[in-house]
Amino acid sequence: MTTPADPLAMLRSRAYVQLLVVAAILGVPISAAAWGFLALVSYLQKELFTHLPHGLGYSTAPAWWPLPMLVIGAVLAALAIRYLPGTGGPSPAPGFAVHPPPTPIQLPPQGVMVLGAAGSFAAISTLLGSPITGAFLLMEASGLGGPTMGLVLVPGLLASGVGALIFVGLDSLTGLGTFSLAIAHLPAYSRPNVAQFGWAIVIGLAAALLGPVILRLSLSVQRYAEKQVMIVLPLAGVTVAVLTIIYTQVTGKPASNMLFSGQSDIGPLIEHASSYSVGALLLLLACKTLAYGVSRGSFRGGPIFPALFIGTVGGLAMSHLPGLPLVAGVAMGIGAMTAAVMKLPLTSVLLTGLLLLSDAVKVMPVVIVAVVVAYVAVAHIEPRLHRDTAAGSAGSEVPARATSGP
Repeated sequence: MTTPADPLAMLRSRAYVQLLVVAAILGVPISAAAWGFLALVSYLQKELFTHLPHGLGYSTAPAWWPLPMLVIGAVLAALAIRYLPGTGGPSPAPGFAVHPPPTPIQLPPQGVMVLGAAGSFAAISTLLGSPITGAFLLMEASGLGGPTMGLVLVPGLLASGVGALIFVGLDSLTGLGTFSLAIAHLPAYSRPNVAQFGWAIVIGLAAALLGPVILRLSLSVQRYAEKQVMIVLPLAGVTVAVLTIIYTQVTGKPASNMLFSGQSDIGPLIEHASSYSVGALLLLLACKTLAYGVSRGSFRGGPIFPALFIGTVGGLAMSHLPGLPLVAGVAMGIGAMTAAVMKLPLTSVLLTGLLLLSDAVKVMPVVIVAVVVAYVAVAHIEPRLHRDTAAGSAGSEVPARATSGP
């Protein structure tokens, strides 16, 4: 029987120090690539949905403009998934997960695990705007624990810290601005009360009902997308475009509310919340939820940012109810929806706090209640949903199995 390695001895070893140096170096290109991805996304959104229509003679993008853009994008994505190596990466349909890194034969298994975690750490921390959020997310999502947890997380923390310096430096050098998720210009918020704690339970339960619905829709679309990617992805693009057209024509609100990941529109949506009726918010919630579920099951986008936006919209809609201030509604909506989709309660609470900044400490008690209720309720609801789906699939496959033998 082998004796497990002493974590403290490993921490003092020369090999571990060398690993930290590699992790720090690794954080530079990965964070630069993540920053470049955000910059490219921002640039393409403006070019394709604002400048291109102007160049073609339209004063503003016509209502039908998302249709050709999304279909073209869907075809390109389908071609990449179908013909390029790696099939576009893991599908986000099942939800957020930490996927195993590639295994080059030059590295021992432990080095592969730690460097893979460090690379993921740096990229996630850059996209979410905080090394601390990346630490919580990686710790929960990877299932790390015990005395070796720090050994794996410390290189990632170092990589993301160095990467944060690169991120800030590129913001300054390029003049493209700071890509931050923090919500500015929030209205004043005093403190939580008994009524808000009651609403926290309601919002947590609502998120726990919506999260599994999105998951089931995503998995349903994924089953077809895996078989006919060149057909399903363009149809998914058409679906999102039609939902966008319906929303913009009924409400008169910008298409950006429906398109893209949603993180850039959270701040403007809250800032102009008074111009949105309850009906407009509910329609946005329904259309964005459907678009999110369809896109998650077909395209290869991430599951986090749309969940933040949907939580924001739901919180804004519920803030029209008595006893629920806007800031509290938004905070609880973001936290609960993130927990329902990602199933990472600590990360959900921390991410909500970083988004709200100035009001984070005051609103945190009700956010925690909403997150815990959503997390526990999803744990009860989702298995039942999976059993129902599995039973339906098994029932549809019985005739085929009867003729295929044991």
